[in-house]
Amino acid sequence: MLPATIAAEVETELIIKRSQFITNLAPVKTPAEADDFIGQVRKTHWTANHNCVALVLGVTGDSARSSDDGEPSGTAGVPMLEVLRQRNMTDVVAVVTRYFGGVMLGAGGLVRAYSSAVSTGLDAATIVQRRWLTPVSLEVSHAEAGRIDNWLRDWAGTHGAMLGETQYREVATLTICIPPTERETFCADLAAVSAGALTPSFGENLIADVPLTSA
Repeated sequence: MLPATIAAEVETELIIKRSQFITNLAPVKTPAEADDFIGQVRKTHWTANHNCVALVLGVTGDSARSSDDGEPSGTAGVPMLEVLRQRNMTDVVAVVTRYFGGVMLGAGGLVRAYSSAVSTGLDAATIVQRRWLTPVSLEVSHAEAGRIDNWLRDWAGTHGAMLGETQYREVATLTICIPPTERETFCADLAAVSAGALTPSFGENLIADVPLTSA
């Protein structure tokens, strides 16, 4: 399964032994986007004691980095990154801002605090799963377009597919993206519903974002 990402920016807050931990998460596609977001958070919280960072990038999550930003080595950025890894996330940056509350947490306490901060942020986010899908287009007469469109909607809902846009010219071109494993089933079902009159055109597999949950 491909790593997931988040749909939009999220901010959450935890108070742990009087220290305030503010988590900001954002979906990003490039290191430059991540650096811009990190810079924005640090500018907003320029008086904070620490703005610690973890990020994972790439379709398979193969690029990552972290920063303790002045916390003892290995107590902030790495635990934050570990949470992203454990939750199978990619193309996401996490910045945890700490305003010190006067109580020392110790190394173990810091690890738990920064880990919890990122987990809380992810729990509040809309998670978007990435899946391989195969685009399919159908050329349909205008008279049949409504019926086939309704069938595609029903089929998509029970087979993990996603509807695309419909274009109307001399004929209607309907599109749907289906899981590669459903190709034979789709062809058989289409033949049945159209009495063999429609021939699907398959494109190259692509990666699609599919929202799973929201809090």
